[in-house]
Amino acid sequence: FGPGRFDLVVFEREDQKTNVKRVIGLPGETVQITDGSVYIDGEQVTDHVYVTGIDYAGLAEEPLELGKDEYFVMGDNASASDDSRTPEIGNVSRDDIYGKVWFEAGFGDNFGFVSD
Repeated sequence: FGPGRFDLVVFEREDQKTNVKRVIGLPGETVQITDGSVYIDGEQVTDHVYVTGIDYAGLAEEPLELGKDEYFVMGDNASASDDSRTPEIGNVSRDDIYGKVWFEAGFGDNFGFVSD
């Protein structure tokens, strides 16, 4: 049992910093970013708003195969996010994931349960 596609997860990076990112690629899948779009196992992901118009492909410029316990994560603001596309983060191991984000406590509209 692990995070599902498009879940927001909290994980620890190798430098011991904590991040919150969205799961895009699941264990065993191959992820690639081409022409601003995400492809999983050769199929373009079209059913989610957070995976289009990507300027920086980074490590996913070439097909990137995920291991049996690895996830590919991206920030919702893909143009300004350190995520699995960067060498500093790369693929995230299941052991480094603390859990799924289910509630946001912020000001204004940023307060409440996180929808799927």
